[in-house]
Amino acid sequence: MKKKFTFNRNSLSIIGVVFLMIVAIGVYLYIQLTVGRIFIDNSIIQTPVITVSPSAAGKVLEMDVKEGQTVTPGDPLAVVGSQTLRADTDGLVISAPDLTGSTVNQTTALIQMIRPVNMRVAGTIDENKGLNQIKIGQVVSFTVDALPGQTFWGYIDEVSPAANQQVFSFSTSTERPTQQFTVYAKFDTVKYPAIKNGMSAKMTVFTKTR
Repeated sequence: MKKKFTFNRNSLSIIGVVFLMIVAIGVYLYIQLTVGRIFIDNSIIQTPVITVSPSAAGKVLEMDVKEGQTVTPGDPLAVVGSQTLRADTDGLVISAPDLTGSTVNQTTALIQMIRPVNMRVAGTIDENKGLNQIKIGQVVSFTVDALPGQTFWGYIDEVSPAANQQVFSFSTSTERPTQQFTVYAKFDTVKYPAIKNGMSAKMTVFTKTR
């Protein structure tokens, strides 16, 4: 004859205690994983672009570099008329269309270069999403969409002093537009050579590490 299992008050009490413990552990883990961290999903790998243009109008006689080529200070880049354009710094050529035979002037972006050493993670954050907690020197981790499964590390290098786009509204509504700011994180480009300019990224700022 099978015995019927019945719940008594003690059984219910034990179940209740276990349930509360599970909830408490879940809350604790959530706090540990989120408190002191600010997530900036809208991020990108970014570096200033160096544009090389002739100092005077002239005909392009030769192009001495190609896209993807690295240069060092003094390397010839192109010859325009009587001018030989040379690199002022080391860098990576990201644009060098073959304009041989064309006439160009001072506004022509003949060659564009970047310095990979200057690459940073640039993240856009709403002013009410923890911006006031982000300080220079704080540790950051970031992931790159093109390099799944990898986590990279750096530190806050700059916080923009002004909103990305100043919006002024004269509406009588009490709802004010949310401004966005850019946060920059520096990282070791030699340690992470697979990271390329323009890659999409996601950044986490550890606000208690400064």
